[in-house]
Amino acid sequence: MTPTLLSQLAPLSGASPAIPRVDSALRLSLRPVPNRLTVVDGAWWPFSNDATAELPGLIAAVDRLLDRVTLRIGLHSDVWQNIPRRIPARGRRVRVGWFRHADPRVITLSFGTGEPVVLLIVPSGTAADAAEATLKLTTQDIAGMSIDAILTLARLPAGPPPRAAADSSARWEDEGGSVIGQATQPSMGRPTTSP
Repeated sequence: MTPTLLSQLAPLSGASPAIPRVDSALRLSLRPVPNRLTVVDGAWWPFSNDATAELPGLIAAVDRLLDRVTLRIGLHSDVWQNIPRRIPARGRRVRVGWFRHADPRVITLSFGTGEPVVLLIVPSGTAADAAEATLKLTTQDIAGMSIDAILTLARLPAGPPPRAAADSSARWEDEGGSVIGQATQPSMGRPTTSP
């Protein structure tokens, strides 16, 4: 399937065809109909690791592309800087949860209805050719592939796998409570923790 390239101003209707989309201005690829057999629903190549600067554009684009309202975002706390508790969005404030037990290579967006969307994060410093290849690859049939396999196929380093923290002080979540004893995310299959 060939991805459709969209500009920032391209309007989408609820009757849009269910083909993968690549928004090159935002550097986002997204499957409008999630496939529960894939580990990710698309990829996002942010310009930096500053959550306050990057997340508003992602929220707006995902809301527009999927015609849904993002209510919460889950991300790995070691990957991002300047992580706010809430992000202002059109008519609401989106809650941001940051975790250390999730896969640091993904970000999860949750909605009022429907399944969450999991996006593979292409590191901001990635060369343009490799990043664009990754964006396009995640719109293809990747059912059954692990994140490591997707990154290898796109010729990107697999990056750090999910890890367990060494001490309990590093295992506290943003909204209180220790996660000692929780297992790390498997490298295969969809993340099981929803923000």
